[in-house]
Amino acid sequence: MGGRPSSPLDKQQQQHLRGQVDTLLRNFLPCYRGQLGASVLRQISSELEPREPAGCQLMRSKKLPRVREHRGPLTQFGGHPPRWQPIFCVLRGDGRLEWFSHREEYENGGHPLGSMALTGYTVLTSQREYLHLLDTLCPVSSGEHTQEESDPLLEMPVNFPLFLKHPFRQHFCFSAATGEAQQAWRLALQGGIRLRGTVLQRSQAPAARAFLDAVRLYRRHQGHFGDDDVTLGSDAEVLTGVLMRELLPALGAQTLPGLRGTRRNRAWAWTELLDAVHAAVLAQASAGLRAFQPEKDELLAVLEKTLRPDVDQILRQQERLAGRLRVEVRRPLESCLRGKVDTQLSLVTQKLLSSMEAVLSAVQTLLAQGMDRLSRHLRGNSSGTQLRKEVYSFGEMPWDLELMQTCYREAERSQGSLGQLVVPFGFFGTQSLVFGAQDLAQQLMADAVTTFLQLADQCLTTALDCTQAAQQLEKVQGRVLKKFQSDSSLARSKFIRGWLLCIFLPFVLHQLEGSCKVELLEFEGDVLAVGSPALTIEDIYKDIVQGVLLQRIDRELKKALGASDVSYTPDGCSEAPWDRTGVDEEAEAQRGTCPGQPGSGTEVRSLCPLPPPRTFRS
Repeated sequence: MGGRPSSPLDKQQQQHLRGQVDTLLRNFLPCYRGQLGASVLRQISSELEPREPAGCQLMRSKKLPRVREHRGPLTQFGGHPPRWQPIFCVLRGDGRLEWFSHREEYENGGHPLGSMALTGYTVLTSQREYLHLLDTLCPVSSGEHTQEESDPLLEMPVNFPLFLKHPFRQHFCFSAATGEAQQAWRLALQGGIRLRGTVLQRSQAPAARAFLDAVRLYRRHQGHFGDDDVTLGSDAEVLTGVLMRELLPALGAQTLPGLRGTRRNRAWAWTELLDAVHAAVLAQASAGLRAFQPEKDELLAVLEKTLRPDVDQILRQQERLAGRLRVEVRRPLESCLRGKVDTQLSLVTQKLLSSMEAVLSAVQTLLAQGMDRLSRHLRGNSSGTQLRKEVYSFGEMPWDLELMQTCYREAERSQGSLGQLVVPFGFFGTQSLVFGAQDLAQQLMADAVTTFLQLADQCLTTALDCTQAAQQLEKVQGRVLKKFQSDSSLARSKFIRGWLLCIFLPFVLHQLEGSCKVELLEFEGDVLAVGSPALTIEDIYKDIVQGVLLQRIDRELKKALGASDVSYTPDGCSEAPWDRTGVDEEAEAQRGTCPGQPGSGTEVRSLCPLPPPRTFRS
């Protein structure tokens, strides 16, 4: 448990998995190519549409999402036979966990004993809960004799455990020395899990959007219409998760009956086998996507070159085809919405609304407290060193997991009750939804902090005494809070709108599959006759259903929020949450730093009695 064993897969099994991945890529890549065309067309058409006045009031933070590097001693349960042993762990800024035999090995640049990407993991801090989970992995069949087992996990009670579980990968068991250390590690690990999980969702690149749409389309072709958390992770990790879900039933049926030993030993052996299968699939999927990269780059360039000059004509052809198809599917679509969606749409909307209002209220409270603290230090004639420290801490608030936990907890609070509401619609992506709400909270906090620091730096001059400077800072605080309220209102509406679509659109498409199949086949020839790689019958049909569903969603949002709060622009302020211009995300995350940190490039002078120029500049 914790150290990777030699692979339990023989050559024949490895060859079989390579064949499975090759089949997956052979079926998936045509979907991806088609979605690249549709995504580039949407990008070009959005650039050409007349823009409404920008609704975004806050300045954009140029800091990248990251986690603070966290390190310290832990004990790990691992080895063969498994035992508890001390290690030194380091959580990197890109969400990778590494462990060394001791601190000096890390400080001297030695190689880690092991490492893992946190994508898809869940943190547990209850030993009893984790042992129960192990017991459910290999349940005792009727009539099976259960032998008493010597279990090191039970022989040595763990006061401050940290268990990392994954549906397809090896589990990891750690223990901290104190409750404070356990809490700090839990928050750090959860931050790394979220960072790695939402990498594709945060990207606004056409290729990333096309990939996610292609995954959903591929899974619809496989008969899976509901949304779930399979799209968390990088592109290779997502495809690996897709295939693991397909392989798991047969793998369990073939393997679990043959496992020997105590129940928990069988469970550990099962997770080790899954880990080996996952590693083999991930390596092959990564290689396949790397091989496709040159073709993808060339295809994107060709699409940009060919679609942009003819975009008006293509859009007219798309609308003409959509208009004809809309007439054919209107009746079954309206019947489905009235009979199966309208009754629950209001309940789900209210649940999402109450959850997001709690999240954003927590962000606003935390922001106001941080600004108040700076004003108090300025009014109290704090030393220059102390004020610079407070400015730095304020600028780091969006990345301070302990502070932001009050906001993140609000996003998690309604996960269970929301899940019960949406399960009848085949939606199992509540973890993705929670991560999205937490990302949004962090984004808005980062924007508000950036805005406050820049406005404060502009208004504070050496002509002001400390009392006058504090008064100016309080005025800036009022302006920032108004801007935050405006931006958070827009972001809230867009977030709820988007997730209502994720919940209900796959369900509606599934309900209409039988009744609209004939119409789609009849129109497919007309779409092919247009000859554009950006137009497919499936995308045109999905857009029609989505448009009608969005009318329902917008109407429900207006009832819940009032018409003034439902202004939505596809390219508005909350569409591109993180400014990534000129920055390589992976390299920046590995360094665990971001450009423009408060204090990192700030001109520092003696603070007597006023803050120096640029003290508040981020």
